[in-house]
Amino acid sequence: MQPDLTPKQQRFFSYLEREINRSGRAPSLRQAAADLGVSHAAISQMLKTLEAKGLVRRDGHYSRTIHLLNRARETTGAMRGLEVPIIGRIAAGLPLYAQPEWDGSVVVDAVVYRHSTLFALRVKGDSMKEAAILDNDLVICEPRQYAENGEIVVALIDQEEATVKRFFRRRDHIELRPENPAYRPMRYGFNEVLIQGKVIGVHRGPEGII
Repeated sequence: MQPDLTPKQQRFFSYLEREINRSGRAPSLRQAAADLGVSHAAISQMLKTLEAKGLVRRDGHYSRTIHLLNRARETTGAMRGLEVPIIGRIAAGLPLYAQPEWDGSVVVDAVVYRHSTLFALRVKGDSMKEAAILDNDLVICEPRQYAENGEIVVALIDQEEATVKRFFRRRDHIELRPENPAYRPMRYGFNEVLIQGKVIGVHRGPEGII
């Protein structure tokens, strides 16, 4: 039993744990009231008590989204999944023709990846292997239209070829540098490269696709 909880509060908390472990999300307060045979007001009051004790958190005072918290007061693992769309494939080698269609999705840890509008791309090639980005990996990307020197980015070349490389802005050109000595850095005019996003993580292998 959680410390300092009444039997009714503990029953409600155990119910939340069970439902979240089953479905990955918390039930609505109306559903909880129906399942437990109590009033909506009673559920609301117990929820306030669990919030005060640091066991749950809501996304705003009136939000229906409930998060169970661990001892570090972070969202528990059962609720930390974030579904990220996979937008086609991208080259880590020679540029690959851009394919914007949705090609499935991957679930990542929402505590690690806090941006709400991430996208993922499937890598083809080995030019970024020294940065631990391998053929068939998924790169997790934060949408961006700018880049700082040294960042690994998704770049659209001539509005049709997409590639992932390390970005450098030079005095008179853009350098997209691979992380593999078998490949040479690529040079482009400023009007030839559009930054699409910054790579913020890598998901290894195909098992993450859902």
